[in-house]
Amino acid sequence: MPARDAAGLGATRRAALDAALRDGLPGPRTEAWKYTPLRALERRTFLPAAGVAPAADGAALDAAIAGIPAPRVVFHNGRYDADRSDLAGLPAGISLRPLSQVLGDGDVREANFLARRYERPDEVFARINAALADEGAVLRVEAGVQAPGAVHLVCVSSPSQNADSAAKGGPDLAWHLRHLIELREGAALTLVEHQLAADSHSHFGNSLAHVHLAPGASLVHARVQDEALGATAIARTDAVLARSAQYRRIDLELGAALSRHELNAALHGEGAQVQANGVLLASGRRHLDTRLGIDHVGRDSRCELTWRGLGAGRSRAAFHGGILIREGADGSNAALSNKNLLLSEGAEIDTQPVLEIHADEVQAAHGATVGQLDANALFYLRSRGVPAEQARALLTTAFCRETLAVIENEDVRAMLEVRLNLALERLQIA
Repeated sequence: MPARDAAGLGATRRAALDAALRDGLPGPRTEAWKYTPLRALERRTFLPAAGVAPAADGAALDAAIAGIPAPRVVFHNGRYDADRSDLAGLPAGISLRPLSQVLGDGDVREANFLARRYERPDEVFARINAALADEGAVLRVEAGVQAPGAVHLVCVSSPSQNADSAAKGGPDLAWHLRHLIELREGAALTLVEHQLAADSHSHFGNSLAHVHLAPGASLVHARVQDEALGATAIARTDAVLARSAQYRRIDLELGAALSRHELNAALHGEGAQVQANGVLLASGRRHLDTRLGIDHVGRDSRCELTWRGLGAGRSRAAFHGGILIREGADGSNAALSNKNLLLSEGAEIDTQPVLEIHADEVQAAHGATVGQLDANALFYLRSRGVPAEQARALLTTAFCRETLAVIENEDVRAMLEVRLNLALERLQIA
């Protein structure tokens, strides 16, 4: 690991790996993982993606990212793809570099976010990431820069190549991406994060993103997870907000056999705000797990969380919405709404809203429901001549689409609508 050691990270990485090997994967008695068993994952074997060539199908890769405009940075099977990246039009005052280049330069200050330690045993995938990640996006926006359009972070995956031929069907791969998104004082940016598949595979992707928002900074962050139906996608986002910073995001969980995303947002500054919406779309035998942890530290901070879930087939979805209002965070305003629809008898959705308050003069509300499509609404549409399947599709689409209101950029919202609609069509067909 010469590039990692050159950045002064050798000892930190070895400590993280030792901790992960010592504690192993969390079991069903670990509270944060009780709805997501990892026994099947523990039995699997993966090769490092850096040492295995992908199956040669450039047309499929190009098709997977078609329609994603510049500026964009592309990572293919966890490695920087310079040919498909396009930083044309990146505004002045915005720096976007692959982590491999940052590590190659050996500047400890540029890579200091990699030195973060993860102390809890249930943070095993963050520990593994800390030990092994040597690629990702390092995005910095200078103070006062107001980016007019969106920047795109694309992570696309494809089958590996058989060791004895150029045919598909090679080994399952693993990669670990680490991202930094840093906005300095008064900066504003829209970021769209794509996790896409060019073809079927069963790889393992483990990503960890740090979001740092300085006073008065504003970030709009859309994330689309539409991985292959055999893939394992583990993701974590840690956001820290200073005074009057605003963080608006949406997560569309549409793919993968096993998907887990943990979003942690620490509202340290007075008047910091986070609005985080999302959709969990579970079908077949897929397992989706989302865990939110919103930490109100500063006075007059605000969070608004709107999440929708669909369960079909024999799938399982788990949602944990945790809100902590600390002592001294007076005047905080927190709201969580998690509504879920079961579209089949074999599906299961587990939802766990948690609200913990240690401050005065706060406004806080949270609610979660699991039910079926409104029989009266279905009857109304049927009475107007709408076929049963079309009526169900209309209601489920409307149920999910309200989360997109967090995105004001019309081009980005339209792109998200296309992705969501395609996923809902797959659900209806299944």
